[in-house]
Amino acid sequence: MSKILITGGAGFIGYFIANKLSENLENHITIVDNLLRGRIDEEFQNLIKKENVTFINGDLTDPRIFFDLDHDYDYIYHLAAIIGVKNVMNNPDKVLSVNAVSTLNIFQFAKTITNLKRILFSSTSEVYTGTLKHYGIDIPTSENVNLTIDDISSNRTTYALSKIFGESVCFTFGQKYNIPFTIVRYHNIYGQRMGFAHVIPELFIKIKENDKIDLPSPTHSRAFCYIDDAVEMTIKSCESENTKGEILNIGNSDSEIKMYDLVKIISQVMGKKVTINKLPDTPGSPTRRCPDTTKINNLLKLDIKTNLYDGIKKTFEWYSDKLDKRYE
Repeated sequence: MSKILITGGAGFIGYFIANKLSENLENHITIVDNLLRGRIDEEFQNLIKKENVTFINGDLTDPRIFFDLDHDYDYIYHLAAIIGVKNVMNNPDKVLSVNAVSTLNIFQFAKTITNLKRILFSSTSEVYTGTLKHYGIDIPTSENVNLTIDDISSNRTTYALSKIFGESVCFTFGQKYNIPFTIVRYHNIYGQRMGFAHVIPELFIKIKENDKIDLPSPTHSRAFCYIDDAVEMTIKSCESENTKGEILNIGNSDSEIKMYDLVKIISQVMGKKVTINKLPDTPGSPTRRCPDTTKINNLLKLDIKTNLYDGIKKTFEWYSDKLDKRYE
């Protein structure tokens, strides 16, 4: 049996990790989430009804929450964070403080767990943004790029900075207190139940409601990774001895696509033809973003199972009757 703690388990990636791990009835999973962004929807309700899943509504910035937790977890998946452009622009203080304090608290807690096998820290491709802007980087981008922050006075810097800080906590606490850790940097993960503050559900709405859509940055490209593949990569990254102390890109380098072509695939999936009005590039938007996944593939011998068309089809099947019920 494995005892597993998942912070942020009511959110997008956290829910799917918890759901996958719960399929093994020998696992016991504890989810901690303050529901600031996570949702108690039908899927999550079905998850926490399982006998091997426990849900605690709690705030990880409050040290008292850890009194309610056991001290013998085998694995910790730390995904709780304040994310999203709206929060970055309107609540940069919370992005910095909540993401930093919650990570410090979870590592202080990890110090008390004698036989912890691994703590996995959820980072992001946003950590590469400053280096790309000021110095340029190779694309696809590997994990060994030296990280540089963008404008320190900008609200938009706070999210990437909070994740760089979290990565530093992993190494600092890991090395000093012998806490086994793995850092994963997610790249454009998509799928069911990801909210509406994402390019793919935003395009679902635009295409549903319009015959002609405006498309900024039409030649910019991103490499999208379907949630099922991201979950498999995450769980294997957390459990493998080969990944201890490593930083790993999680994404699908084979699925890089320009925004213009993404619209064409989505419209095909939705069965609706649209005219695309190409707008100028969005200021500050990287022309390309694509992970180099050589390292994780070599360590884990992974096999991406979902191509972009099939992933978008599965995603739209879930969203098709929910496009009028929008939330972040």
